[in-house]
Amino acid sequence: MINIKLQQLADEFMQAVKEKFPEVELLKVIESPGDSTDLWMHVTAPAPEEREFELREFASEKSADILDDYGYLILIMPRSKNAASMEAVA
Repeated sequence: MINIKLQQLADEFMQAVKEKFPEVELLKVIESPGDSTDLWMHVTAPAPEEREFELREFASEKSADILDDYGYLILIMPRSKNAASMEAVA
């Protein structure tokens, strides 16, 4: 179960992603199977591929800051449009 602080951090994390990458959409947030205090945020992958690399770099820095400051691990997991469509159907 996601606690209030973790929810706040996840919301702020996604807000920062949206500010820098407005084309990215949040698909779903799930708890890591290994640790319920770790979150995986599935998002649409921006195009072109270079932009996705920029997203991954930006998100990894934000994730490291949150881990250092609060002890929570939040990961961004970009998904292709095709994979995102398939997830919506499932």
